[in-house]
Amino acid sequence: MTRIVAISGSRSADSTTRAALSVALDAASDVGAETDTIDLGAVDLPLYHPDEDAQGDSEALTRRVREADGVLAGTPVYRGSYSSTFKNFHDFCGSTEYEDTAVGLLATAGGGSYGGTLEHLRSTFRNVHAWTVPHEVGISGASGVVDETGIADDDVRERTERLGRVVVEHAERLRR
Repeated sequence: MTRIVAISGSRSADSTTRAALSVALDAASDVGAETDTIDLGAVDLPLYHPDEDAQGDSEALTRRVREADGVLAGTPVYRGSYSSTFKNFHDFCGSTEYEDTAVGLLATAGGGSYGGTLEHLRSTFRNVHAWTVPHEVGISGASGVVDETGIADDDVRERTERLGRVVVEHAERLRR
């Protein structure tokens, strides 16, 4: 069975990122994937230190990524890029975790600009040998359309569901 893990780089209790990733994961599940979520706001993950092997939950978290066939990477937009929470976790992961892994990107913005964030994510994932899928989702004004019940805007919801399905499709291709 194809395994997809979503990584939420938000620490907010009312995270639009986590809620949007849930929509994408549901779509992945609907096409037969086994799904899992890593909520970086709810784990023990100290700042990355290159001279220490395992810190906090890092070993268990990186194992979950390594065992996944596909990843849905989501982050809020902070200062035109991804969150420091996401960056910290990403520093624990390398090509061992992401090689031959399909990765779908999702960014939630309070305002309207998310392009730089998706570009930064794409670049860093390619650097660790991940296969970023061509479909990605940026949600502007996220707090107005995304909450714990789902995504109110039909177009945004469809694009987000499609992201989940596309990651499964590419993950299955990479497994062959």
